[in-house]
Amino acid sequence: MRSDIEIARDASKRPIAEIAARLGLGPQQILPYGHDKAKITHEAIAELADRPRGRLVLVTAINPTPAGEGKTTTTVGLGDALNRIGQRATICIREASLGPNFGMKGGAAGGGMAQIVPMEEMNLHFTGDFHAVTSAHNLLSAMIDNHIHWGNALRIDPRRVTWRRVMDMNDRALRDMVVALGGPANGYPRETGFDITVASEVMAILCLASDLADLQDRLGRIVIGQTFEKTPVTARDLGADGAMTVLLRDALQPNLVQTLENNPALVHGGPFANIAHGCNSVVATRTALALSDYVVTEAGFGADLGAEKFLDIKCRLAGLAPDAVVLVATVRALKMNGGVARAELGAENVAALRDGCANLGRHIENLRDFGLPVIVAINHFASDTEAEIAALRAYCAEFGVQAVLCRHWAMGGAGAEDLARAVVDLACSGAADFRLLYPDDMPLWDKIETVATRIYRAERVEPAPGVREQIEAWQAQHGHLPVCMAKTQYSFSADPAALGAPEGFVIPLREVRLSAGAGFLVAICGEIMTMPGLPREPAALRIGLDPQGRIEGLF
Repeated sequence: MRSDIEIARDASKRPIAEIAARLGLGPQQILPYGHDKAKITHEAIAELADRPRGRLVLVTAINPTPAGEGKTTTTVGLGDALNRIGQRATICIREASLGPNFGMKGGAAGGGMAQIVPMEEMNLHFTGDFHAVTSAHNLLSAMIDNHIHWGNALRIDPRRVTWRRVMDMNDRALRDMVVALGGPANGYPRETGFDITVASEVMAILCLASDLADLQDRLGRIVIGQTFEKTPVTARDLGADGAMTVLLRDALQPNLVQTLENNPALVHGGPFANIAHGCNSVVATRTALALSDYVVTEAGFGADLGAEKFLDIKCRLAGLAPDAVVLVATVRALKMNGGVARAELGAENVAALRDGCANLGRHIENLRDFGLPVIVAINHFASDTEAEIAALRAYCAEFGVQAVLCRHWAMGGAGAEDLARAVVDLACSGAADFRLLYPDDMPLWDKIETVATRIYRAERVEPAPGVREQIEAWQAQHGHLPVCMAKTQYSFSADPAALGAPEGFVIPLREVRLSAGAGFLVAICGEIMTMPGLPREPAALRIGLDPQGRIEGLF
């Protein structure tokens, strides 16, 4: 059996100008990065602003397990299948972070015969967007310390600087540190630390900005800390917003690539869903909607994190509304939710599958609370039995939801044509009546409790000392903002070991951070970290070059 990277390496790619032409884009409307990837220009995007929009399909999943769910693979397979049945479809996904690529997860471009290429470049430096975000973020960090060093005209209190530094790598040693040691020439020592680039507010801003002017305005609104008088200080106060926008000018243009079947895909932005809002850029999604009949996009991790944030943050701020939702599940992952050990997942166990389906059912209920029609995609594994598939379909039928067996990993778009037809029927049915989970004018604390109790089914939220007071202090000026919950992706609860559909637990709220430029409040729950660490045996140990100089071990 060929590996994912071998399949991707053997892909018969078309010149990127040809892919652009399928979308109606001419040579002057793209900026090629080599032969197989390009950016769509700001000018081209502006010309598309008044075009009618196609239909938006959101792909989400049950809570992730080591057994695998295949959300990105299903997103790609569905996009290919829609094109196979005669629909003009474009795929929109996020870019991959180097942190998980060299840590636990490996690459993020799909798998098997349902991949986006060039896979190797996408999972490494791609077109440099993440480096631009890192540089813009750290420019602001440097300008803060520089301002304090040269007289501190804004009277920034070094003890109350909340803006940290970032890098696109998992490195737990950088979470907390003291900078500017070594004497007066090196500045004023203070405590700070690093987050991973995908948790940066600059990344969130890039993904939520509508154009360059909006980008600069949002960057200027970033709150970096407080003065000695406890008034907020912004990036605009420091004069950093212009230079930051310059660094991000090209990065705001979405990246055009292709699937193994030569269908268009926009891969742009990359906030994590467990520590950020988990969606590709608004610019990419709107551009795809103006160029296609159908846009298939995904939200990160399980629906309790990715889909909730896609709907309550991205759709709220960008005026988007999905026409249908595809909820991805596997027999293996549901059996693991039902208590089966990973080593025993190959054996038939209908009872455990049925028990594990509680996780799937919870997600179906939550998505319906948003007024959205749902279809379940059963991502097929060779070990699945007919009895298990029948039991899964019967469980979905209890909710009045269709479950479609998909073989896109093995067969590409041909293996997802049934899903594509079902999605078209659902999206065209008019069943979608999208509504947000909470209104803008609900108090910030109540928004946090609403997500925790209605989506997670928690009994209550338990804030650390001082957190509730901080939220109340922000309420007057920022109370209209949505909330972005930073929580483990493995469970509805804050305990990653609590699989299935737990209820009645407590969500510990450790910290809150204001992202005034992005336009949301981040609520950090439990032990979740905004700078991950590497596992005992990181994926980096398996990655290298073969004797021909080709990358191996990335998948």
